[in-house]
Amino acid sequence: MAAKNMVKGTMSNESFITLSMLAVLAGLFIVASLFVPRFFDIRTISNQLSQQAELIILAISVTFILISGNFDLSVGGIVGLGAVLSAYFCQRSTGAGLALARGLGMPYGVAIAATLVCCMGIGAINAFFVTRMKVASIIVTLGTMSLARGIALILTQGSQRSSGLPYIYKKFGGFSLIGTINGSVVLMIILISIALIIEKKTVFGRRTYYIGANPIAAKLSGIQVEKHISLLYLVSSFLAGVVGVIMGSIHNAGISSLGEGVEFDALVITLLGGTSIMGGFGSVLGTVVGAFILGILSTSLNMLGLSPDIQTIVKGVVTLIAILAQRFALDHRKT
Repeated sequence: MAAKNMVKGTMSNESFITLSMLAVLAGLFIVASLFVPRFFDIRTISNQLSQQAELIILAISVTFILISGNFDLSVGGIVGLGAVLSAYFCQRSTGAGLALARGLGMPYGVAIAATLVCCMGIGAINAFFVTRMKVASIIVTLGTMSLARGIALILTQGSQRSSGLPYIYKKFGGFSLIGTINGSVVLMIILISIALIIEKKTVFGRRTYYIGANPIAAKLSGIQVEKHISLLYLVSSFLAGVVGVIMGSIHNAGISSLGEGVEFDALVITLLGGTSIMGGFGSVLGTVVGAFILGILSTSLNMLGLSPDIQTIVKGVVTLIAILAQRFALDHRKT
């Protein structure tokens, strides 16, 4: 298991990368506080937490799937589908007006449950083609990303569903603890804690690493590889659906474009946190650190007034340098 290999003393490669990225995060925070006006402000810091919450929730499951040696690029499409379905299912079913103002009229709790089941259906499709049909996960999940997004576009006719929604629909998105710290942050903290326990303390976590390091050996040792990977995809689609419901609540509308590009952001912060694209190596804590590195960089560039085009280039260059530096550092630890 690559993530647990011990080199030079008692520190594993995983711990080395995580600590290195924590140092980068601390350095970036200090530089931003010194050179970016109003960055070192409680409101800016709380905004950072809120802005990264949904992305980190998504990236938790993406991390486990990547450690297992697979990809999930469908999460962005599932986010959009979750937002639209949650609105469509609980919109009032009667009344005059446009078709987009009418839905199925389900009670809110039933609507959310039905939404998450439908989103998990996309995960089931991913699992079937990856584990049974042996199609490359990157191809399958690109296809299901388009499938989910297409269904959302059909249900919204390329627009959004914002009329006829019950008051409770926007309650979670509008819920705030302190300042801009909302319910998403609380959920993020809970899920990170659960993920860390699963990763470090359970058989399921260890098996995920074994599968990513050598799926054939894992299968020969008695691990039900197909069942394990299928469960990872179901959990990933469930969490993507949850994020879709949250984002729909925040916007008080089912918008088909929600979550566009978030699948690549989740992948970037996972890789930035040290998870190997080849599988068998990585950590949820590293992913969280990667998210805040990218978040601080984005916020700093925005507050400095750089254009979105320049911001994209800078983030791409910094991400590439960080990943190459990780590879260089690990190679030199082994020599």
